[in-house]
Amino acid sequence: MPVPERSTDAEGVRREILDEGAGSAPYVLRDARVTGVLRLDGAEVRRAVRFEACRFDEAVSLEGASTLGVAFTGCVLPGLHASTARFGGRVDLRGSTIGERDGAGSAVDLVHADLAGGIRLDGAHLVAPGRIALEGGGAVARGGVFCENGFVAEGEVGFPGAELPGGLWMRGARIRVGAADVYAFQGDGLSASNVRCQGLRADGRIRLRGARVTDLVSFQDAELGGTGSSLMCVGMRAEAIDLAFARTPAGGVNLRNAYVARLQDDPRTWPATLGLDGLTYDWLGDVAPTRREDVTSRLAWLRRHPVYAPQPYEQLAAHYRRSGHEDEARRVLLVRERRRRGTLGPAGKAWGRLLDGTVGYGYRPWIAGIWLALLTLLGSLVFHAHEPVPNKPGEGAPFNPVAYTLDLLIPIGGLGQREGWHWAEAGVQGLSYALIAVGWILTTTLLAGVTRTLSRN
Repeated sequence: MPVPERSTDAEGVRREILDEGAGSAPYVLRDARVTGVLRLDGAEVRRAVRFEACRFDEAVSLEGASTLGVAFTGCVLPGLHASTARFGGRVDLRGSTIGERDGAGSAVDLVHADLAGGIRLDGAHLVAPGRIALEGGGAVARGGVFCENGFVAEGEVGFPGAELPGGLWMRGARIRVGAADVYAFQGDGLSASNVRCQGLRADGRIRLRGARVTDLVSFQDAELGGTGSSLMCVGMRAEAIDLAFARTPAGGVNLRNAYVARLQDDPRTWPATLGLDGLTYDWLGDVAPTRREDVTSRLAWLRRHPVYAPQPYEQLAAHYRRSGHEDEARRVLLVRERRRRGTLGPAGKAWGRLLDGTVGYGYRPWIAGIWLALLTLLGSLVFHAHEPVPNKPGEGAPFNPVAYTLDLLIPIGGLGQREGWHWAEAGVQGLSYALIAVGWILTTTLLAGVTRTLSRN
């Protein structure tokens, strides 16, 4: 922006702004250079103030002031400091360049400011490399915060603990902090109606720990370059979240202990690490065209949680149950048990493999039926080919190889065959003992698996 030919002294501007004789008529200054420090700290300004295409030699200070709407549109100024200020309208900074590369402190300071309107930063360029470009911790902006249409921040943007009933709108914004391990946006404890970050480009981390959002949190088509946790939403509460990034984030996404009513994402941009323990949701978007493929993809999604935790599997199973997909829910819980087995000692792993191979941890009891059918066939063929020896000749029912095999395999009750016959051949007698042992194992694992399933569900 070229330096305006017309210049005016900041002290003279201050006197005009505070001139009670002007009444409620807005103060407007265009195409001027303001020399000196324009300081309105603690002042009660009874009129709207507007600067258009002006250049300020020094930062403007409104700390603790009470005023109507303030606008710096298309201006250049080294900083705007308005902490604890009260605005009866909005703060309009559209198209302005604010801050200094070699300066100190934040470019725009609105800490604990109270605005009846919103904060407009569309097309603004905030310059505070290595520092905080926009500091709005504890601010209340009832009309929302708008950082769109070419907004660029060189430095961190922060709204920790802020209340934004009108939402935070950062669609297409650019935040450059110059390092992937520092925060580009900090919104811990933020309360807002929406957090719209579609198309956001940030080379640092995004943090929304403990944020409360009554509608949508969207990072659709966003590009996140921060390492560690590119996006941290631990303990966040939101009606919906969209994590369909433009490309895979450089770091992980941490959703531990968060709650979202609706979660939408894209498996093509899942990060390598996902923090999912404690995450709860009421609805989960499909990521595959068929239900079978969807549950396979979601199980791969859960494996991106760095360590085994049972809760993400139970939450996913509950989601499928609510949708009426009981088979998919059982599959998720079976995979949970298999992953849990990897955390156990040798004895636990051995027992787990036995439960898995015989009854699928109780989620596939039909496997026991397959074993029973195969062993019944084996025993029937072997016993049919050999001649048994009656324990009491002339008494009891005639020998039946199928009934005899089932009598050995089923430990409860009896078909009257096992007590009536024995074998002279050691190998065949050994098979009968083996079938008795296997029958007890199948029964024990079946009861243990079903009991385990019922107790967990």
